[in-house]
Amino acid sequence: MDAQLTAIAQDCLNAAYDKTMAFPEIVGALIGAGFEGYVVDYRRNTTTYFLPDGDSVVLENRRSEGQVAAAFDQPGVAAQIKWAQANPPDYSYAAFCKNVKALGCAGYMVSFLGRRVLYYGRTAETHVEHFPR
Repeated sequence: MDAQLTAIAQDCLNAAYDKTMAFPEIVGALIGAGFEGYVVDYRRNTTTYFLPDGDSVVLENRRSEGQVAAAFDQPGVAAQIKWAQANPPDYSYAAFCKNVKALGCAGYMVSFLGRRVLYYGRTAETHVEHFPR
């Protein structure tokens, strides 16, 4: 992948952890750079960013506490998403990651084309969150 696109993806990942950009701003920056989506994998501790031509880049996530729980707590994951969307002063992406892992979220797929995020557990249970209109 082009070094400039890799840098944009890394900047967006860092911005999520550092709370210097909100999710809508990150989405805008990634779409503007030509990405069509990304996948966060809590078990491998990576985020993979995808371009429409099939090219991708895999970046290391910052370590978060805990393991992915065996059972997927869909209402609990949905509540964490609402917390993140509200972006209160006590919100952090690191805390979100820790919390959803404890609720059985093994990762999530963001589709800019589909305007949604698919959260999934170890047993392939899912929760779909549509982007606000």
